[in-house]
Amino acid sequence: MREESPNGDAYARAGVDISAGNQAVARYKDVIGTWRHPDQMDAIGGFGGLFKLPGSDGKRALVASADGVGTKILIAAELGRYDGVGRDLVNHCVNDILVVNASPMFFLDYFAVGKLDPDVAAQVVAGCARACRAHDCALLGGETAEMPGLYAPGHFDLAGTIVGIVETADVPDPNSVEAGDAIVGLPSVGLHTNGYSLARALIAREEWEHSFDDGITFADALLAEHPSYYRAVRAIQRAARVKTMAHITGGGLLENVPRTLPPGMKAIFEQTRWSVPPIMRVLVERGKLSPEERYRTLNMGIGYTLVVPTADAAKALEAAPGARVVGWIERRDGDEPQVVVHPARD
Repeated sequence: MREESPNGDAYARAGVDISAGNQAVARYKDVIGTWRHPDQMDAIGGFGGLFKLPGSDGKRALVASADGVGTKILIAAELGRYDGVGRDLVNHCVNDILVVNASPMFFLDYFAVGKLDPDVAAQVVAGCARACRAHDCALLGGETAEMPGLYAPGHFDLAGTIVGIVETADVPDPNSVEAGDAIVGLPSVGLHTNGYSLARALIAREEWEHSFDDGITFADALLAEHPSYYRAVRAIQRAARVKTMAHITGGGLLENVPRTLPPGMKAIFEQTRWSVPPIMRVLVERGKLSPEERYRTLNMGIGYTLVVPTADAAKALEAAPGARVVGWIERRDGDEPQVVVHPARD
């Protein structure tokens, strides 16, 4: 897994430095210091922040998360296909708070543009509204900001904040994860909302309308939906004991799964157990991505993971079509990596 790409870090060459992002988070912790609000609670992995619900005696908590769609919006803007990014934004945020078992309550969007086009704004927000409705989540409103000079003509930015609720007794506990547990993976359908700077560097604009896999164009593959895993996860939870979960976004399997494991455990994945979307195979080949790069930059076909007892694995698969047992948990010694991926042979 430590093999280096012959040309260095492809994602960094495309303009995104994951290590710098990790360093920034560490600096945030330094700046914030040790002060905490008395009702602030810890959450596994930082996928969502928890806050004791007033009047609940600590038995319930609000869960909040904020995120964006990344440079996927540049592709959407270039192609004039706007409604999908709003849907992607809501689904991404729902998945993030689902990791701590929260159900969504309400959502707020932030749409920023240099020159406001009401039709474009309406299409973007309509996508948010449809996704919120699908989760019985209120779209309370948000902010539409027109800032001439900050964005190039036709460009915009999109972000959102979601708030959900969870019984504190139902928040997953990483310490419950044991050697021998199974890892269930829910399939991705593409890049979702990560890796687009790399994709834009490797797939030229003039190729976007070309078919590359069974009649699918690059444009369709690049704008494929970031799915919500909410219903699949709830179905699995009704059938099996779910110990912890991870949403596989920026950082891939290598950086998201460790956030939901105790220090003494490691996750072992075998890539032969699931399929990699064709668009990712193209990026791996064109970018000459080493195994470490591909599993740190892309989701590589797994959008969400759940750790369950091995005895419950078959019931989990029956509950969610498309789910696969993609790995298992082992004890971790010393400074061993917390995630090991055995890739398929190229």
